[in-house]
Amino acid sequence: MSEPSDRIPRPCPACSPELETVHEVLSPGGGAITVRCGECGHVHKVQPERDREVTLDVIVSQDGESFAANVTTPEAETVAVGEEFLLETEEMLATVRVTSVEVDGHRRVEEAPVTEVETVWSREVDNVSVDVTVHPQDGRREDSRSVTLYVPGDYELEVGAVESAGEDSFEIDAVVVRGDAAGYRRDRFDQDGDVVLAKDAKRVYAYDETSTAWSAW
Repeated sequence: MSEPSDRIPRPCPACSPELETVHEVLSPGGGAITVRCGECGHVHKVQPERDREVTLDVIVSQDGESFAANVTTPEAETVAVGEEFLLETEEMLATVRVTSVEVDGHRRVEEAPVTEVETVWSREVDNVSVDVTVHPQDGRREDSRSVTLYVPGDYELEVGAVESAGEDSFEIDAVVVRGDAAGYRRDRFDQDGDVVLAKDAKRVYAYDETSTAWSAW
């Protein structure tokens, strides 16, 4: 972290070891800083000040299960729904996305300074499961079924493309976007060629291609 100016307050080991005096920065550098005391002219090295940090409680949702973790961040930061960050624990190293921010009184907000945050709710987005509702080709909704597509978070789901999940094959008809996803013009895409990243998809609607293959026989 660089110092905000060429003069900083620091104790001087020569004339003021207990109280801070104004020092001139002689060489900022990347590690220890060389400074000269403004009172006595003594030249010495000091360590740069670091941002104060706070530890946040994080709840991570992963494949239908949840677990608690912690993350440390500078206290001047804010946290907001939709933000992604790298979470490292003994069990995992993964990118997670903030889905909700809880502050005092169990209130949920879209954004808050980290000093006011009680809990950060999140979900893993490196690898995701996407719920797919598959309709039969004849359009009878009562015969629709649900399948789950497991893909990397950055996998592109394209309207009109054919995908497979196990023995199921289906053509994507529409994709509904999650509320925590950013950068989309609308919350549902249903035109051929529309693309939504898997980590941003709340649900996919599709038409069965498996039965079409069977009917050819």
